[in-house]
Amino acid sequence: MPPTHHAVRYLLGASFARMAYVAWGDPDAPVVLCVHGLTRNGRDFDTMAGALADRFRVICPDLPGRGASDWLPDPMLYQAQHYVTALAHLLTVIDRKVAWVGTSLGGVCGMVIAAMPGNPIRTLVLNDVGPFISASALNRIRADMIATDGRQSVNRFSSLDAIECHLRRIHAAFGPLTDAQWAHLARVSARPGPDGSWALHHDPAIVAPLRAHSVQPVDLWPLWPRITAPVLAIRGANSDVLMPDTLSRMAASGAEVLTIPHAGHAPTLMDGAQIEAIRAFLSRPGAGRGA
Repeated sequence: MPPTHHAVRYLLGASFARMAYVAWGDPDAPVVLCVHGLTRNGRDFDTMAGALADRFRVICPDLPGRGASDWLPDPMLYQAQHYVTALAHLLTVIDRKVAWVGTSLGGVCGMVIAAMPGNPIRTLVLNDVGPFISASALNRIRADMIATDGRQSVNRFSSLDAIECHLRRIHAAFGPLTDAQWAHLARVSARPGPDGSWALHHDPAIVAPLRAHSVQPVDLWPLWPRITAPVLAIRGANSDVLMPDTLSRMAASGAEVLTIPHAGHAPTLMDGAQIEAIRAFLSRPGAGRGA
């Protein structure tokens, strides 16, 4: 069954905006909320969502400024605390316990919400992200984004094939993907321009906060003891974002860990074995971290 398309409105600053999401599976089934990374969108999870939809209600939002969601009038609103605000509105609409699968930025948002009293997260899957991200990793991401979106704001892509070539280059760390998988990512990453050209499916202004501020490490360790949900931490073996010492500290606190070979930041969760590992974790009550 194909996904259905929905949206939720949320208040940010002095105006409301619309956040789009797709939903897979039986509306009455247990909910899995999948939140993507910095420059991506909710359709990255299509393969996993389709596979899990036999047992779960899988909801995949586009964060503000990405995919089918509204672009924000003030580029400086493209920061994690405001994504948490939008996602909190979605959680209110869902109004049920959820399992959270977060890739990179989506995992950061998940950790923040899971540490809040009364939160609805029953299980947390963190894809190549943990409570600490070094300044060097963030500087690398910042440099990549500034270079990419600096060109993108002027030079559009001539075709979907050109976007696919671009994604294969900048996201080589995703790991080995089939031609069909790269083509899918290109389709969901593209928006048509009025002149027949193509652009990436996010607001180029999402880079504005990164341009405006010096990069500081992300340190969520003070929040970590407040996360009581079971945690599965997934790491690309070559990742520069979730480092081995961070993963070891997460494991020592009770998180289950899974390392994906031949991948960096971040595994796409399109591989059958990765999906089945996540399914097993989500299906097992009491798995992961202890109290």
